[in-house]
Amino acid sequence: MTVGAESSPNICIVSSCGGHLTEVRALRAAYERYAHFYVLNDRIVLPRDMERETYFIRHSERDWLFLINLWEAWRILRRERPSMILSTGAGPVVPMALVGKLLKVPTIFIETFTRVTEPSLTGQIMYRLADKFFYQWKTLEKFYPKGIYGGPLV
Repeated sequence: MTVGAESSPNICIVSSCGGHLTEVRALRAAYERYAHFYVLNDRIVLPRDMERETYFIRHSERDWLFLINLWEAWRILRRERPSMILSTGAGPVVPMALVGKLLKVPTIFIETFTRVTEPSLTGQIMYRLADKFFYQWKTLEKFYPKGIYGGPLV
């Protein structure tokens, strides 16, 4: 998952609104100098820097809208052609990562800060889908033995 010296990454940042978005934006210093765009599952008032760089997909709660999310993910990823997908969760990253696998777009997933002693459902799924998987609390090591402990983001 190395970005070539000749190409500049285009990063797809996928998030639910609220705390997950706050977490992934805590990483802004790492991605703001690169081309990037956001995919959110709810319409919210956006910070100025996200106004022109955000796609909205339907909010799915493990229901039939997941199929719509797959179609939305396909359209967004084919249009934007990102070099990677980055997420701290929750639900919208699963269809994006599945479509990303088909299109050979690597996914980096960071288990949410709020999961201290037990993994989230999204984390359990993404542990199998993500190309790089990070967790923020050492207590999760037993659930994610092949993951990477990175410490808290916030």
